[in-house]
Amino acid sequence: MSSLKETYLEIYRSISFEKIIDHPNILIAANFWEKDRYEAAKICYRFMRTIDDLVDNQKSLKKITGDDEKEKLTGDVTEWFNMLLNGDTQDPFQKELKATILKFRIPVWPLEAFSKSMIYDIFNDGFDSLQTFLDYAGGASVAPAAIFVHLAGLRHSDGVYSEPDFNVREAAQSCAIFSYLVHIIRDFQKDQLNNLNYFADDLMKKHGLTRKTLSEIAMGATIPAGFRQMMEQYYLLAAKYRDATFDCIKSIWNYMEPRYQLSLEVIFDLYLMVFERINIKSGNFTTAELNPTAEESRERVLRTIMNSKTL
Repeated sequence: MSSLKETYLEIYRSISFEKIIDHPNILIAANFWEKDRYEAAKICYRFMRTIDDLVDNQKSLKKITGDDEKEKLTGDVTEWFNMLLNGDTQDPFQKELKATILKFRIPVWPLEAFSKSMIYDIFNDGFDSLQTFLDYAGGASVAPAAIFVHLAGLRHSDGVYSEPDFNVREAAQSCAIFSYLVHIIRDFQKDQLNNLNYFADDLMKKHGLTRKTLSEIAMGATIPAGFRQMMEQYYLLAAKYRDATFDCIKSIWNYMEPRYQLSLEVIFDLYLMVFERINIKSGNFTTAELNPTAEESRERVLRTIMNSKTL
């Protein structure tokens, strides 16, 4: 066995798959990085989780009802983002986040795009069209994808980090939308039960569906043909972005060191595992059906390592 494979397997054996709850695919894959980049990823994703939860928790509880609530929540999101740009802060986590952004030369645009998508969530209850959803996804999902790709592609010399030798925004786009489409199909039931809807109104109307229909399906009602037809459209769109993601990985492959190449294989394969579980014709689209267990994720990562092109 090669020393590189043994290193990967040693890291693999150290991962506590059951304990990685938020951004599991990203953080499982980032475990294969050097420790400082992994810690940088955790800090950045903790920021995004903080903002996401700030908005989603209020929407789940149906507390964003009036202009005052919306303006206050918008102010909270904007305050976080402005702090990243030029604000002084005494908050320990905010200080750590700013230091991480500076050290790892993380661009501001992904976090700005993410903040804008969260503000969209505050003022809108869903999406009037598929295109509106895709525009939103370009912010909500491109931020975590771009930060992952950026950290994986960084060049490191004499203790100093330099920006990747490729266009991170371009590289992250297809990966982001593929992962987000998989994400909303996987979490259909959980989101509906939390008063969250990510499916476009125009497609629901086209297939004879309403918000009430989706809520009833999430609670166990019989699945109508129109729902399966709508899900098929999202599935086929995800397949298109899956292929684009595969091409993207090939295009940036040679700009990365082996352990970072492996992390791309791992995260892509973890999303593929969910994608492969989607059964348009006879699936029930439940959380239990579409979410792999920690053991299944562990087995998939081992398979990825053993078949990795980095070896």
